[in-house]
Amino acid sequence: MQDIYVVLYKDYTALDAFGPVEVLGSIDDFKLHFVSLDGGIVINQQSIRLETEPMTTIKEGGILLIPGGWGSRTEVDHEAFIKALGQAIDKSELVLSVCTGAALVAKTGALDGKRATSNKRAFDWVVSCRPEVKWEKPSRWVHDGKFYTAAGVSAGIDMALGFIGDRFGEEQAVEICTRMEYNWNRNADEGLSIK
Repeated sequence: MQDIYVVLYKDYTALDAFGPVEVLGSIDDFKLHFVSLDGGIVINQQSIRLETEPMTTIKEGGILLIPGGWGSRTEVDHEAFIKALGQAIDKSELVLSVCTGAALVAKTGALDGKRATSNKRAFDWVVSCRPEVKWEKPSRWVHDGKFYTAAGVSAGIDMALGFIGDRFGEEQAVEICTRMEYNWNRNADEGLSIK
């Protein structure tokens, strides 16, 4: 059993978190945890209230999932959050981010010199947060080392399915798609045609 820690903060985007959670939660080998800096109730952009554990509960060898959302623009400059996120990244086997969640991961310095992507409509802002990353605007999602980064919102579902395909085989990913009645965009290199 491997722990997956979904890192939440005020004003994260629901689908950034719960799209991949729907995919990852389909795997019996994974146990989901919802965490935030200090624990307690976190309220997102859509007014969803969710009870979380403190980030200090994150154990070695797990998987992190970091969603994006309007709150990322505040959290990217929240020193205590970024420090705690960096420590969690160091402990984790894999790190998955969705949308502007990549800016939070990048701000820790963990993505320096690595390939990554993010939301196309917020791309310039994300790049400005950490130019040392090899940002790839056209990609739907990018896998580099222990990092998976996805473009905006629904791309997180495609990335999560891509991760499942990498870890457990494409047949398992297709089975999850069938259950979800979801049309998987399997082309990681081709995002939206937003300029």
